Amino acid sequence: MLIPLPGMNRKRALISDTFKVKKRRNGTEQFGVVCAGDGPKDIRSTLQYLMTLFPRKLFNDALPQIVLKHQLYSIHHDKTSVDKEVNKMREQAELLMFQLGFDSEAYGLIFASDFKAKVLAAEEGKGTRATVEKFLEKLLTSSCTDLSFSKDKMIRELLFTDSEITQLVKSGLLTVRDAGSWWLSIPNSGKFAKYFIQGRKAVLAMVKKSKYSEVLQAELEERRTTSHCEIPHEIPRPRYCWCRSGGEHTDNFRGIVAIC
Repeated sequence: MLIPLPGMNRKRALISDTFKVKKRRNGTEQFGVVCAGDGPKDIRSTLQYLMTLFPRKLFNDALPQIVLKHQLYSIHHDKTSVDKEVNKMREQAELLMFQLGFDSEAYGLIFASDFKAKVLAAEEGKGTRATVEKFLEKLLTSSCTDLSFSKDKMIRELLFTDSEITQLVKSGLLTVRDAGSWWLSIPNSGKFAKYFIQGRKAVLAMVKKSKYSEVLQAELEERRTTSHCEIPHEIPRPRYCWCRSGGEHTDNFRGIVAIC
């Protein structure tokens, strides 16, 4: 029999410590270089792993693998360390960062080698290829980490003509930011943005319809709605999930969303 100490609530004292043990959550496996107790420490390895989760077949393998920067934040809670490593890789011309446009805080990360390969493959046989190659040569240097370019920089510093700037816009490497400036962009990424927005809306709609606006991951995976959200069980979080309409065995995709 447990004897309560003076001043201790007797009811609480009679509760065995056995019943106070917290259950471990399933599905919390880590990847990358893991330091016990603190989660994955190798940001580069995490980034490489997340790249492999990108649904390339959905875009006919025409897009480079894209990771959203906030996915790294969800794994590595020290944002300063993430920013430091990402900036280091950008300065070494290993990684490119893009403002994706559909959200002011949505930044996409792409390995430079993958980006170059996809862009040049899309330019095969086109009259704009020479201009695109010139732009990539200047872009993939340690001195170029800009998210956007002003007309003054394009002409005076990077030595492009008005005609060449027009060709870069036509090729999808630049998109208008405002009068006289352009965002660095991912060619043919409109479909990705569209699917991402639709997928995020579908997931949020499921959450809002749930009691207390909360849904367990396992429950979300099992939901069957008009827009079915398919999340492969073998892939640990964070992941991309794509939303279909018309049932789980159709190819009528409604959207895609990164879950962190």
